[in-house]
Amino acid sequence: MDMNSTISHLARAMVAGCLTLVAGVSSLQAATVESMRLWSAPDHARLVFDLSAATSANVFALDNPSRLVIDLDDSQMDTDASTLPLDGSAIDAVRTGVRDGGGLRVVLELNREISPRHFTLPPNDQYGHRLVVDMEYPGESAVENPIDPIEAMIRDQEIMARQANVQAQVPGSEATPMPDQAPTEVQPAQPHPQRDIIIAIDAGHGGEDPGAIGPAGTREKDVVLEIARRLAAEVNGTNGFKAVLIRDGDYFIGLRQRTQLAREQKADFFVSIHADAFTSPRPQGSSVYALSQRGATSETAQWLADSENRSDLIGGVDGSLSLRDKDQVLRGVLLDLTMTATLNDSLSIGGQVLEQLGRVNRLHKSRVEQAGFMVLKSPDIPSLLIEVGFISNPEEERRLRDPAHQQGLSTAIFSGLREHFERNPPPASLLAWQRDNQHRPTGNEYRIRSGDTLSAIAVRHGVPVNQLRQANDLNGDVIRVGQVLRIPSS
Repeated sequence: MDMNSTISHLARAMVAGCLTLVAGVSSLQAATVESMRLWSAPDHARLVFDLSAATSANVFALDNPSRLVIDLDDSQMDTDASTLPLDGSAIDAVRTGVRDGGGLRVVLELNREISPRHFTLPPNDQYGHRLVVDMEYPGESAVENPIDPIEAMIRDQEIMARQANVQAQVPGSEATPMPDQAPTEVQPAQPHPQRDIIIAIDAGHGGEDPGAIGPAGTREKDVVLEIARRLAAEVNGTNGFKAVLIRDGDYFIGLRQRTQLAREQKADFFVSIHADAFTSPRPQGSSVYALSQRGATSETAQWLADSENRSDLIGGVDGSLSLRDKDQVLRGVLLDLTMTATLNDSLSIGGQVLEQLGRVNRLHKSRVEQAGFMVLKSPDIPSLLIEVGFISNPEEERRLRDPAHQQGLSTAIFSGLREHFERNPPPASLLAWQRDNQHRPTGNEYRIRSGDTLSAIAVRHGVPVNQLRQANDLNGDVIRVGQVLRIPSS
């Protein structure tokens, strides 16, 4: 073979090799949709594409009829989209096909107005590459039974009064002005609101975030949702209490959004239910956690807090998502005072809950622990995170699947909450009204009627106003219709 033939042969081999390399690179860049998952919530739906590789997507809406189009570049379908559970979502049907010019096109036929957004996520410990398409429902509430507007107004007034009291403790600060009111001595008595105490119940994890998984395959998200529902039933079955379920289905909610939903529902208390795991199967027992701003009280507490705080990464919260939080408004000493009062309440309630849990389950720690759980970082709502047990322990995993044990845990949690609020009821609550109107003497007493004022009642019964206030533990002249006053002897 001459020199020219040799060079020609080598050139052809190099070209063939380059073509093979290009083809290999091209095949590596192509993405395959390996599965699709749909999660339906009251106010949104989330569609997740599990991909074999990263890809870019273009998402846009079409009208008449209403559709959402999802174009994935250089991608192909390797799953059956017809198996998606569409019930309760905004999607009536899903169509897929090859897009003009190549790539994959997915068309969602819609039955309601949506506000779409999408983002991609890199691989993590549980999933590979993902394309997430969120469809929010404008005007819909994430909570299926939101607070009554009148009760919300009453709670707003209570919150304003509490904030004014906290602000008054700051030297040199001016108290927040309250709405103009008529002078108390001529102000007609108003009916006592007798409002419900609102307990926000948060079942941890959900949707594409299963939480911890036990040795037998039990998923944390399923167990804690059952316990949360049982707890809500107990709360709603007790006069003077109302439950708000932050998550009442298998869907994901970001950690900060859970706190935001509790605040929107004017919750008096927030409790997050979990059943976590540890690196060893040995740990067992229930634990109660409050927020710590200065570090965890134990290595286990820090490990669990780090684990729970990673939920947003697993569930896929886009970094550009804006969730307003009161932390951005409260500053300095005012925030410290508010957080201190809230944390003290959390620790007090936590101790009572822990005592009740100890009657139905072994305790992992005999005291309320503290760690920096993101879901507890609300300055104005007392909050607890409860680990009902270690799902990584085979025996506890078995018990956590048992409906009777689930009921025992929910009853214990509510018993601790109820004990606290019976001792310390919010001023406008039914429990406060019942406390004020029980065990009164049957002799010299007067039940307030519409139009009464404290000064008029004092004149009518011939007693000084100050003496009437003292006998009834009143700090001012505000009275309520239906309230029973003790009339001291003149």
